[in-house]
Amino acid sequence: MKAAAIAFDFNGTLSDDEPVLARVYTEMIAGLTEEEYFASLAGHTDDYIFAGDASLIAERVARYNAIVVDGSTVDAETRAAVRLAAERLPVALVSAALRDEVEPVLAASGLRDAFTVVLTQDDVVRGKPDPQPYLLAAERLGIEPAALAVFEDTDVGVASARAAGAYVVGLTRTVGRDRMRDADELVERITVEIVERLCS
Repeated sequence: MKAAAIAFDFNGTLSDDEPVLARVYTEMIAGLTEEEYFASLAGHTDDYIFAGDASLIAERVARYNAIVVDGSTVDAETRAAVRLAAERLPVALVSAALRDEVEPVLAASGLRDAFTVVLTQDDVVRGKPDPQPYLLAAERLGIEPAALAVFEDTDVGVASARAAGAYVVGLTRTVGRDRMRDADELVERITVEIVERLCS
């Protein structure tokens, strides 16, 4: 596929932070195990997980930010891949996370200026797995959804992007290959080589 634009999911994709999220959620939700988090909650919004409880959501974001605010969850290879993409095409971030947790990591990793569009849960009415986030991203990028290449790490995100009509590169490191089987292709991580191919 030759993409007209590239979109990156945030948690677990751009930011290799799913272990951090698992830790925070298991600390906050009595009886929740890491295995249960990855089995049923990874990729879902805080509104879904906490049933819209604003105080719990704010606490979760604060705990998360305290751990990742240095930008270390975005590794050097991912940074290079995003930079390459931004040199060639419009680039979007499309996340089920809240803007208050996305923006500090983007700033700390030095990638904020690489993104033409940053779309978070704050910007949509219906979050992933609904297609609205990727449909809105394509609209803001000025392209058809079918011309958008998406990096996602959960089946929830794959469902959202596929329903919007986008091409999906599924990262297998969060929930495994089997649950990511609906992606158009599967990879372990984001690399410069994969982005180069999508841009060519």
